[in-house]
Amino acid sequence: MRSQFFGNLEQGQQLPGHFALQNSKMLRVHLNGDVLARQGSMVAFQGQMEFDYEGSGGIGKFMKKALTGEGVPLMRVKGQGLLFCANDADDIHLFYLENEGITVNGKNILGFDSHLQWDIQRVQGAGIAAGGLFNTTLTGTGWVALTTHGTPVMLDCGRAPTFADGQSAVAWSTSLQVGVNRTFKAGALIGRGSGEAMQLAYQGQGFVLIQASEGPTVPHHTH
Repeated sequence: MRSQFFGNLEQGQQLPGHFALQNSKMLRVHLNGDVLARQGSMVAFQGQMEFDYEGSGGIGKFMKKALTGEGVPLMRVKGQGLLFCANDADDIHLFYLENEGITVNGKNILGFDSHLQWDIQRVQGAGIAAGGLFNTTLTGTGWVALTTHGTPVMLDCGRAPTFADGQSAVAWSTSLQVGVNRTFKAGALIGRGSGEAMQLAYQGQGFVLIQASEGPTVPHHTH
């Protein structure tokens, strides 16, 4: 896997494909064919392109998405030219998969090569009753563009057992063993929750990408 986080994906390096950063908050895709991107993420394009709603990829994925709320609303962009994508001015990070996989929080997906395989999978030990911890797994060879709210940190899970808030964990290696760690004593102090606090627990050789946020704050209802 290649990424600037690993020091093996530098600006100007030649790799198959067409993803590049226009700047830290805008993705540039040199399109000659098709690509999958988050619906509504297009901010500009040059050339000839068509934008179509992308279904869930089969009844199995449709049911998983309906039951879990995981996944990302996708559009398929076809044509030739330059496509520019962004999402709420979030920071954008590129990964190039080399016949391997990455597990991603669906809301952090900005776009990926259309030939990559993807599916919605349950985090081990965490079903719907445990908070609905489901994520999207992407596999194959090609580009993935992710967004983070703020500057993230990349943690090497091989150094020590690693724990992260489920809303802050953006992506991690599919090689990791992932479970759920629950704490009862400090629920009001850990994360945003109260009562029982739950974190994802990672073990093994691999990485986890953590953003500097637990997601947007939901305002209190006044009625």
